[in-house]
Amino acid sequence: MTFINPNYLKLQESYLFADIKKKVDAYGAANPGADIISLGIGDVTLPLTPAVTAAMHKAVDEMGRGDSFRGYGPEQGYLFLREAVVRHEYRESGINIHEDEIFVSDGSKCDVGNIQEIFDAACRVAIADPVYPVYLESNIMAGRAGEPDAAGHFSNIIYMSSVAENGFFPAVPHERADLIYLCSPNNPTGAVFTRPQLAEWVEYAAKNGAVILYDSAYADYIRDPSIPRSIYEIPGAEEVAVEFRSFSKKAGFTGVRCAYTVVPRPLAASGPHGERVSLNRLWSRRQSTKFTGVPYIVQRGAEAVYSPDGQRETSALIDYYMENAAIILDGLKGAGFEAYGGENAPYIW
Repeated sequence: MTFINPNYLKLQESYLFADIKKKVDAYGAANPGADIISLGIGDVTLPLTPAVTAAMHKAVDEMGRGDSFRGYGPEQGYLFLREAVVRHEYRESGINIHEDEIFVSDGSKCDVGNIQEIFDAACRVAIADPVYPVYLESNIMAGRAGEPDAAGHFSNIIYMSSVAENGFFPAVPHERADLIYLCSPNNPTGAVFTRPQLAEWVEYAAKNGAVILYDSAYADYIRDPSIPRSIYEIPGAEEVAVEFRSFSKKAGFTGVRCAYTVVPRPLAASGPHGERVSLNRLWSRRQSTKFTGVPYIVQRGAEAVYSPDGQRETSALIDYYMENAAIILDGLKGAGFEAYGGENAPYIW
């Protein structure tokens, strides 16, 4: 007899965004004349920019010639893209991240969902509430969440309330967490962590031997210069945090898929005999086994995001989406709704 993983039976019938799409499609079918503006998922509407598509066209031509064709690429990502990421995202901001700490992937959602594999099933997980579903559901699948109660809360999960009363900032828990999911700018509330707030979390993680899984896919939408775009702007964060970044949000790559995860070399967790084990090494081992890399053509497009034209065009994309967010926020407030976000993130809550 073949048995399934019983933890999958603890999940809701369908993924949140798939469920939203079904409802939107059903409404559209029943109301063919309706002009539907979908605000249910963080997809993009503008096309890839000219600098990106030009680089991808050039890469396609290279793949069609014998002298420049490429087969399997490095699982960690081509060095040309990792160097560009390090230079423009970190070194120019005074953050000492290295190329071998960057792991290029086909999306932050994949990495956020897969990173939990390298941690023990007994690790206690802390998540904000409300939360991006992948943080919770990937740990349910892994058997780390425990059992759900009548309200759908799981017994082994530390839920950190993030509501208007506390400014949508989860408080550091009184109990010990092993894995902490933080998201800034936040999906779905649009809140951002200030430097003192983030420093408090780094201090908590260092004191408790915890690892912060820091989702900053929307970092480029931050307008306030006092707000950190990377957790590594906080001293000591390289010893306690993994960071996830995305070209989907930065440059409209939702249809071609490219992102990267930063796993610093100083970051370690406890092995079965109390030894310190490098998470950089474990994540590299996991990726080399289960992932075959992002296509060369896509990575050349991502590299072009950092060209002078690419940076100018990308900034224009982000300005467009933030203008839309401002219009929605003003409209909701004008209609009498209590609304938040839209200032350092495209999310409105």
